[in-house]
Parts: sequence; C-alpha cells; structure tokens
Amino acid sequence: KFCVNLHSSVECGDKSVGDEITHRHFAAEDFSRFRRLLKQETEHLSRLFKSGEFSTRGDIVGFELEAWIVDSEGLPKGCNRQLLDNLKNPLVVPELSQFNVELNGSPTALTGSVFTRLHDELFSTWNACQRAAQSLGVKLMQIGTLPTIKQNQLTSANMSDLVRYQALNDRLIALRDGRELDINISGQQDLNVKHDDVMLEAATTSFQIHLQCKPHRATRDFNAALVVSAPMVALSANSNFLFDKALWAETRVPLFEQAIDIGSRHLSRVTFGRGYVAENLMEIFEANLEDHAILLPFVQPEPLNKYAHVRFQNGTIWRWNRPLIGFDYDGQPHLRIEHRVVPSGPTVLDCVSNCAAFIGFVRGLSSRKTPLEQEISFETAKSNFYTAAQYGLDATIEWVGGKKIRVDELILNELLPEAHESLANSNVPKHEIEKYLGVIKERVSSGLNGATWQRRWVEQNGIDYPRLAQTYLENQESHQPVHTWPI
Repeated sequence: KFCVNLHSSVECGDKSVGDEITHRHFAAEDFSRFRRLLKQETEHLSRLFKSGEFSTRGDIVGFELEAWIVDSEGLPKGCNRQLLDNLKNPLVVPELSQFNVELNGSPTALTGSVFTRLHDELFSTWNACQRAAQSLGVKLMQIGTLPTIKQNQLTSANMSDLVRYQALNDRLIALRDGRELDINISGQQDLNVKHDDVMLEAATTSFQIHLQCKPHRATRDFNAALVVSAPMVALSANSNFLFDKALWAETRVPLFEQAIDIGSRHLSRVTFGRGYVAENLMEIFEANLEDHAILLPFVQPEPLNKYAHVRFQNGTIWRWNRPLIGFDYDGQPHLRIEHRVVPSGPTVLDCVSNCAAFIGFVRGLSSRKTPLEQEISFETAKSNFYTAAQYGLDATIEWVGGKKIRVDELILNELLPEAHESLANSNVPKHEIEKYLGVIKERVSSGLNGATWQRRWVEQNGIDYPRLAQTYLENQESHQPVHTWPI
C-alpha cells in the first residue's frame, strides 16, 4: 500500500511514483550513515524554510486511489503483478498485498474545471484497469475494508514482490521483539485478534488527496486539514465490516493504527499528531528526526537539496495529515499536504467529490479571519476525528465555542456554504462547484455514505458478505454516487 510506500506519491510537477529499495537487510553502519545524512538534510531544509525559497506556484491538487482486486464472487484475488503486466501504465503501481493496486493522478491546478479534469483522468485510468482485469477474470473494487477478506489471507505469502515491503515487515516486527500484533476494536461488535506480520495494514485502502500549498498559507492549510478531518471521515466513511464483524463506520482508522504498532517504547507511526503547527511545517520534519526511530536506513547518493533521507523518513511516519516535500517540473521544492483520512470509493465520482469537499473546507476554514486553531483546541479536533470515524454521519462533535453539533448539520449548514465560496474565489466555475459539492450535499442529506449503505444492506438482506460485495460491485459499475444506490 502507499501508506507503507517509502517515498511520496506522484509529485506535483513530476511523475515519480516511489522507488524500490535495493536490499532487504541493513548493517549498523547503515543506520549511522542514514542518521547523519538525515540530520544534515533536516538542517538544510530548516534554512530553506527560513529563506522562504519554496515554490510559490501552489494551489495544485492531486490524488492516489487504492483499489482491491476481486473475483466474480467478490472474493479477494492476489494477482496484482499479472494485472500490472497486462496494463503497462506507470501511474498504476503495486500495493503491500497482491490483492491491491494504486492508481495515481497528474497534478492539476486549482482553477477552472479542476475537478472535471481530475475525474476524467481517474475515470480513464480506472476503465483501463478494468479492461486489464477483465482479461484475468477479475475486477477492481473501491472500498475501504473489503467485507470478504479473511485474516488468514493477509499473510506474507500474499505480500507484493517488492523488497521495500519485506524489509519494512522485518523491521517492524523486530522493533516489537517478535511479539504478535494485538488488534482490539470495539464498535457495533468487538474484534480481538492477533497477527504476526504487517499484512493487516493491507486491509485498509484509501483515497489520498494532495494539496500543494503556497508557502505563506501552508501552516494555516495544514491546521485546517487537521480540523476538517472529522467531517471528512464522517462524510466519506466506507469501511464498516472486517473479518465478519460490524465495527466502526471507518474501521480503517483503528485497524491501520494498530497494524503498524511498533510497541510502547516508541512513538506511534500512525497518528493524528501531537499538536497544531505553531510557526511552519518544519516543526514536523524536526520531530521526524528527533522523536522517531529510523525504520529503514536506505542510504541514497543524492545531494542535500533533494532531501532524499528527509523524505524517506517522512514516508515511514503515517500521519493522517502528512506534510510532504516535493519538486515542481523545474526542480524547485514545494510543500504539500497529503490528506489520508478518506477511504477508497465507492465510485470515481464519489472520490472526486470528496476531493472537492476537502479542498473547499480547507480553503474556507484557512481563510477565516480568526485562525480556527485558536477556537478549537487540538485535543478537541483529535477527539472529533475518532468520534466521526466510529459513528460516521451520526457523530456528534464539538465545534467553535464548545458547541456540540451533529456532524451532518455542521457540513450542510456551515462547511459546504464556505466551501462554495472558497472554490468560487479560486475561479472554479459555479456549475463545477454545484456538481461535485452537490454530490456531497445529497449524500449527507440522505445520510447514505458507503458505510451506511453497507450496513443497511446487511440489515435488509442478512449477513452474506460475498453477496454484499457483488451487489456493491454492480452498483459501483453504474458509476452513480453511493447516495443513489438502491438497498
């Protein structure tokens, strides 16, 4: 999965999709050399922040979509290598498990018909993937957690054949002194299982949204992304079932955090964070150096100003909102935010509408006269996120002034109107805004996101996860947004 990919995704301004590492095992001197280079690059990056030499282009949007490969019965099929060999598209790459692939998009300026451009490209890539899959007798499916996946399928035998995944698995288990992972999720039902490798993380597929920021807005944008994580995970939730259990609306959240647990002696690698950014995003890269163990000391022959080791280290810390250093087409470094809370699917239109909502929410909140982080504490934003992940659109969260409010009411009455205005201020046409934010409005008004649709289907049709997956696929192939799907 990208969330264990050791490089950033498609860069705004180039086509890099992450490089393979050359060896699985590392010596003590590798850690020393990596630490030394990481420190030097972090100091160099700090000077870059102080000099203000980041790209000012900004307001550029990108995405990554992770998908499942399933057979005609909705069961996972481990054939990503064969599918990719058939497809031969550099924007579609392997994921952690053989059951998954990742579709990457080209960076697109936040102006004009931006979301139509994103939609058309993703739709084209998606259809090409489905044609390649058809020749193998399989299909691609957009869903956060696949209801038909079994724990005994998520083993090293079904890991993709990339060295970086094998090395990461070795290192994570070594840091745990070989202890099994404990997965304990309390939701509609309780899940308590043990697992002995990193492959549980493969059960969590997402739609990751990238926003390249103008430097003077990066801090406000990042803090706004933290605050909007609660409404975003609520409106997009699509991960209700795992291992025959009904759990959270967005079960990806607790599963991913526990599947990459490296033990109590180390800070969590999957985290909402420990506070807002006070001055600039350099604070997070300094924390990467000072507070987090090196997972894989892959030393690279790159100059300081490429920040290879800074980026590598950052790629092994999976914050739900992660700052990234990338490069424009002319090599100038830029800052962007990777928003990781949104699950995959249910359709391409739903995904791009989620993207429009995130960009609109962030732009709206970061443009407020009073910074939102002065009105909502970090601990409140964090608590809101986990509450919304558990209960979806039924969640009640805390907002400005300590007000308790249902998240669906907040989205409809406050966030969507601000998003309309902020996107219009970015020269996005009215019809474009109404189309994609209209999907969000109808979804939230109906209360029918992917998780709710799955839950209602089971309530009406009984527990039959293969049939649920097949019905979900039939609806997905209509390309109509999830709130229009029949139960």
